[in-house]
Amino acid sequence: MHATRHDPQAADVTAPNAQRLLWAGFMAILAAGVGFSIRAGILGQWAEQYGFTQTELGAITGGGLTGFGIIILLSSLIADRIGFGPLMGAAFLMHLVSAALTLATGAAFAAGGKPLAFQCLFWGMFLFAIGNGIAEAVVNPLVATLFPKNKTHYLNILHAGWPGGLILGGLASYFMAGGTGTKPVAWQIQISLFLVPVVLYGLMMLGQRFPKSEASSSGVSFRDMLGELGLVGAAVICGLLALFFKSDLGLAPVVAIGIAAGLLAVFGAATGFRFGHLLLAFLLLIHALVGYVELGTDSWISKITGTIMANPANGLLLFVYTSGLMFVLRFFAGPIVEKISPLGLLAVSALFGAAGLTLLGNAQGAVMCVIAATVYGIGKTFLWPTMLAVVSEQFPKGGAITIGAAGGVGMLSAGLLGGPGIGFLQDQNASTHLAQADTAVYERYKAPKENEFLWMKTVGLDGSKVGVLEDGGKEAARALDLLRKEQAKPETIAAQQALVDWWGTAAGSAAADKPLVEEAGLFGGRQALKLTAIVPAVMFACYLLLLGWFRMRGGYTARGMHH
Repeated sequence: MHATRHDPQAADVTAPNAQRLLWAGFMAILAAGVGFSIRAGILGQWAEQYGFTQTELGAITGGGLTGFGIIILLSSLIADRIGFGPLMGAAFLMHLVSAALTLATGAAFAAGGKPLAFQCLFWGMFLFAIGNGIAEAVVNPLVATLFPKNKTHYLNILHAGWPGGLILGGLASYFMAGGTGTKPVAWQIQISLFLVPVVLYGLMMLGQRFPKSEASSSGVSFRDMLGELGLVGAAVICGLLALFFKSDLGLAPVVAIGIAAGLLAVFGAATGFRFGHLLLAFLLLIHALVGYVELGTDSWISKITGTIMANPANGLLLFVYTSGLMFVLRFFAGPIVEKISPLGLLAVSALFGAAGLTLLGNAQGAVMCVIAATVYGIGKTFLWPTMLAVVSEQFPKGGAITIGAAGGVGMLSAGLLGGPGIGFLQDQNASTHLAQADTAVYERYKAPKENEFLWMKTVGLDGSKVGVLEDGGKEAARALDLLRKEQAKPETIAAQQALVDWWGTAAGSAAADKPLVEEAGLFGGRQALKLTAIVPAVMFACYLLLLGWFRMRGGYTARGMHH
């Protein structure tokens, strides 16, 4: 059993301002959720006011989870060296500069047109992601340090800020988006809402004394902190970085692996080639699965459930509902952990996650979608923060480095494996289904080249052509007009002209094609969810192994600094 209490009044905190710093961290994570959610709702205004195409909007919002993970890893390496306070000051500064750049877009557009507006938005979003990553790298070890005997409970409370931000941002976007006969609220007002929690966490942290991490206050050297991660833990991170170098940077596989191996060698030299802990490496691999199934699925689930219910808005509302479920339940992790231990909670969560995704993949209609989403929402609620707590409880000597490694691995996995992997499964199953239903329609809408994911390849459906089919060619024609006015590169205009010309020939069969293409997309989404359910099922098996291993050692208990 896990011998901790969840009583917030228990005298197990390490600083008198522990509660204030906890809620400041909560506000920092909430700010990230609000900004992320609202940004998704104002892309249409950016496209309309500044003439951006969907591709350009994708570039502005790109980077996402992968960049987030890299920032967490880098910040975690220096957190114990320079302290939590200065890093949170840097996060606050990044958030403020991000807001200033983003809000300057209108003036930039008036002065320099679309290119300058693009730069303002791109760098504004980039700095927003950096601020989020730095804050995440600080608040996790900070809360683990503040509440050393109640890590699971308080890390779950801390991470209730993320779904809380998604709810507030989602509802704000919903009510400010406008509708028939009403204009949307100006995007500048909407995006400024994320500054409210930013200012709050800045004020709450102003003048506060930040504790050192458990490892630093116990005199553990930086080299020994790195040694807790060790070669075997660093190998997990470097494996994901190799995939990043290949897939995101476009390097040849041999070069990508070579760079990752070089980084591992440098790490080994810095630690005296300490091997590390197999248990930690195993936990990092499991947390990579958590990132895949939680954040990776979240990237797609609103779209898939919206298709199942034949209403994209309902898919969004269902996502807000599951976020609300997560927000409430994360405040009750402590009492549950007292009964079944953190690993017991993780095992039950993984089982619910597998069942929920399977039910979603087979759901018919809105009622079954809500039931399935409820099961899935319960399943994913405790996974992320409880895994961070287990890593911190078992390897406290690693300070910010080990808990940061877990967060970074989860984010990298979500960006490199989860989002792309679930997208690949949709492509593969949708194209196979359409080819079997009508070969001619598949040939008309198939992508011009293969889509790759790891060692697998498939020819999916062309997203541009499917988008043209969905809106009757309106966006394609608008983008072509913009490119001509801006005197874009001839090859860019030619590619867009080819898409418009293609629609000129495909429009005649659109009425018959559309139901088949939509059905293929729905089938692909369902199959992707069913196959993704395998991931939490594997996690469940891993947690059972850990439960058995700890039982043989007398039960799960948190390790002390002198273990």
